[in-house]
Amino acid sequence: MRLSLRARLTIISAAGLAAGLAVGGLVLIGALGYALQRTVDTEALKTAEAVARLAGQNALPDPLPVAGGQVRVQVLDGQGRIRAASIDADRLVPMLYPDELRRFQAGERDRFYLPGRRLGLDGPIRVVAVPAGPAADPQTVLVAKSTADVRHSVTVVRSILLVSFPLLLVALAAVAWRVVGATLRPVETLRAGAEEITGGARPGRLPLPASHDEIHRLAVTLNGMLGRLESARARQRAFVADAAHELRSPLANMRTQLEVAQRLGPATEWPAVADDLLADTQRLSRLVDDLLLLARFDEAAARPPRAAEPVELGELLTAVAERYPTPPLRVVTPRFPLWVLAEPDALTRILGNLLDNALRYTTSEVVLEAGPGGWTGPAYHLLTVTDDGPGIPAGDRDRVFDRFTRLDDARARDAGGAGLGLAIVRELVRRQGGTVTLGDAGPGLRVEVRLPAERPVPDGHDERVPPQPLAGGQRADGDLPGRSVQTGSASPTTLSE
Repeated sequence: MRLSLRARLTIISAAGLAAGLAVGGLVLIGALGYALQRTVDTEALKTAEAVARLAGQNALPDPLPVAGGQVRVQVLDGQGRIRAASIDADRLVPMLYPDELRRFQAGERDRFYLPGRRLGLDGPIRVVAVPAGPAADPQTVLVAKSTADVRHSVTVVRSILLVSFPLLLVALAAVAWRVVGATLRPVETLRAGAEEITGGARPGRLPLPASHDEIHRLAVTLNGMLGRLESARARQRAFVADAAHELRSPLANMRTQLEVAQRLGPATEWPAVADDLLADTQRLSRLVDDLLLLARFDEAAARPPRAAEPVELGELLTAVAERYPTPPLRVVTPRFPLWVLAEPDALTRILGNLLDNALRYTTSEVVLEAGPGGWTGPAYHLLTVTDDGPGIPAGDRDRVFDRFTRLDDARARDAGGAGLGLAIVRELVRRQGGTVTLGDAGPGLRVEVRLPAERPVPDGHDERVPPQPLAGGQRADGDLPGRSVQTGSASPTTLSE
């Protein structure tokens, strides 16, 4: 059975605590034993140095005075014979054997561990040797001190640790269990909230923890993601609903015409029916092409567009204008070549959509022109499409770029289109690194498309001179409402994504 995250974290914490306590206990016992041993050595060395000073003054008392019953002192002459000793020390046999004395006299060691039975003491004993006396009469002071108290202290501490550490570990593990549970409680709350959202029990937002920590930031991030997903689903549902509504109209028209033709039988004017069906089929085909293009835009939003290439605007305007009647279309070609970095197919589609829209609502003339920079400097070139139609109110000029937007829903769909043209224009211009804006033409509408320039403008040409407005009568800024913004091309251009 797989343990829960809380249990695993508690076990890991308890294991870490156990390892830390074990290492700490070992270090404590080692440090305590070392400190106590240093104390024994220090006390024995002080006693030996005091006796050595007496020996140097030839004032050794007999017996030698010592403090405590666990200390033995002997003073040996050069031949290893005992010259003086404490009251409890042996006066016949030295503490150190002859080979141990030779090692001390050779300077190899001055401290020794001896078994306690050699001196009749409990446990091991520590012996410190110090030279004493004049050079003519060298002597050796030996001080032995029992380490039984040291071992007893270490044993007591070890026993206390062996009993207290498991109890402390259990208590700390219980604390860790509660702390981990309290830490993971917001995560469980987030999980329960996500489950409720999945089941549709409440709106799509997770509860935010009160503490402003990592889990709070996680919840904020997840709520942001859920909000974006909800917005995307809402846009998708609206898009599907609008697309279904738009597709239903031509299909209903086609079905109605066929049913009427079937009822009329031989009296049906089949050429007229064929013309009507062909028009509906073309409209349906344009709508499907536009929907597919917008779907490809949505799919390609996360990756860069195709590599742009140099395009000369004068040649582009001339090529696009050949598809439209003149008048009402008038083309103003630039006085010198203007090169931009863009996709040629995309620019053709942009101009086609804008011209279709302008020609649908113009009164007398549509002007297509290109110029350097406009008000944006030499880094961009400007394409403009100007008509003298009713225009678009200033408050609706941002909204018309949304998909399926019509300013007058009561207008016939055949005249107003599906409301996808400017949405396609905006996406295409954005993918070319440019901008598109709507303005007054006085009268009419002026669409400005700015595209990145590929080459600098020749010397002597002022790029910051704005294009001149169309000549003709002026209309007050009171654009007529109810203008459709569909710009579907009569012969759509296929774009390669």
